[in-house]
Amino acid sequence: MIISDIIEFDKKRSKVYIDGEFAFLLYKGELRDYSIKINNELSENSYETITKELLPKRATKRAMNLLQKKDYTEKQLRDKLSEGLYSDEAMDAAIDYVKSYRYLDDRRFARDYVVYHIEARSKNRVVNDLVSKGISKQTIIDTFEELENEGLFGDISENQLNQITDLLNKKHYRSDMEYKDKQKIMAFLLRKGYDMDLIKKAMENT
Repeated sequence: MIISDIIEFDKKRSKVYIDGEFAFLLYKGELRDYSIKINNELSENSYETITKELLPKRATKRAMNLLQKKDYTEKQLRDKLSEGLYSDEAMDAAIDYVKSYRYLDDRRFARDYVVYHIEARSKNRVVNDLVSKGISKQTIIDTFEELENEGLFGDISENQLNQITDLLNKKHYRSDMEYKDKQKIMAFLLRKGYDMDLIKKAMENT
């Protein structure tokens, strides 16, 4: 394996290319430690040490540091790690490690997110938010069923109806408004993710 190029990534790290292909990102000191210079040959042993030991450990440490500051979904954490140009294997090792200790748990993330936001956002908005964060549809469905069975937030439809009513009041909705004004408010509520049936019901009762 021949080091074909070394390109500075930032002040501390450089991208290393082997036989014309990007291989990994290393700190300047590590380039010296492994005698990585353009046109030098990298031994199989050094390559294995870097890719199987050094970088997975670094990715794991990075993952732990990120999770200490805030909660992430698996997708979000993988996206964050990819910014450091880690290989899929290194990211897999890091994610497997943090998942094994439940530092990373999509089901817990979904549950916490629903509990925190369901009182102020439409169910559809919460679902779409979780999907965009990489939570699977089945996990979301299971989370809502679990919370509903626990009775944690009561009747979701009633809760959603109350939210719509509050928004109608903020928009100064009146049953005798002109049709075009009603349509604007309805469109606003639809963009918020509320179901049409609930919007109509709230308008009828306001």
